[in-house]
Order: sequence, then structure tokens, then C-alpha cells
Amino acid sequence: MVNRVKIGNDIELKDRLVAINRVTKVTKGGRTFTFAAIVVVGDGKGVVGYGLGKAGEVTAAIAKGVESAKKNLVKIPVLNGTVPHEAYGKFGGARVLIMPAAQGTGVVAGGAMRAVFESIGITDVLAKSKGSSNPHNLVKATINTLANMRDPKTVAQNRGVSLNKVFNG
Repeated sequence: MVNRVKIGNDIELKDRLVAINRVTKVTKGGRTFTFAAIVVVGDGKGVVGYGLGKAGEVTAAIAKGVESAKKNLVKIPVLNGTVPHEAYGKFGGARVLIMPAAQGTGVVAGGAMRAVFESIGITDVLAKSKGSSNPHNLVKATINTLANMRDPKTVAQNRGVSLNKVFNG
């Protein structure tokens, strides 16, 4: 139930570099260096995407990562600057725990997760990464977990009840 987002000319996306990995290939002629960059893009209003770019130069790898990230954008529910409810998710060896926080708390999260939250526009959240600290898997686990969250309005529509009954019911 992931909501894909089509981008138009009206969305202003900002990119954040999460990690750069230098890869060395040893050949008969010597060592060949290439770079892999994982990039997160977001509009600061609930739309986020991630991408991986590989190239012989760092700047080219980042540019490819940004283009890749623009191709798989998802809409994340943001409620008063935080997430709607607590959630636990995983991808590969990375496990993430995401909890809503009171206003003024800030983003309490590790490096790869912090980039995702700031790209979305979430200002207050408590997050914990467990298991692997691989940035690729952490970014994917965070975005998958956030994409599977539902805001109260969606829950009320799915259940066919009023918004008050969702909270009091």
C-alpha cells in the first residue's frame, strides 16, 4: 500500500547525500576506482525518494543517485511535524523503530535515518536503528516503514466510521 507520487514542475525537491562508497576493482593494468552514492530527495512536505548512483566520479555518482531517487518518490503522512503512530520495520539486516515525539523534541535519529526524516519535513521524531547499520538498508527500511503508516483520516475512511470514533472508539 505504497502511494507513488508523480512529480511535475511544481515540486521543489532538495537532495541529501547519505553515503559515498569507494569501490576498487583490481585489474591487470592496476586499480580502478568507482564511486557509489546513496541519495535521498524530498520536498519537505511529505514526499521522499531514495536512489543509488554509481560512476567513476563522485559528482557523477551523486547526479545519477538524484535522478534515480526522483523516479521512486512516495508520499508519507506527516501529522503536526511528526509521524502519526509508532511503527517497526525492517529491510535486510536493518531494523528501525519510529515513534512520534512531542513538539520541540527534534529529530532524534542516526545519520541515514536523519537524512530521510529531514527530507520529508518531519521535525519531531524518536527513532532507533537496530541490527545492521548499512546506510542502504537503513534508508530503505525507514522509507518502507514510513510509507506503510496511515494517518487517522485514512483509517476512518477504511473502517467507514467517523474520525472521532477512531480516537475514542
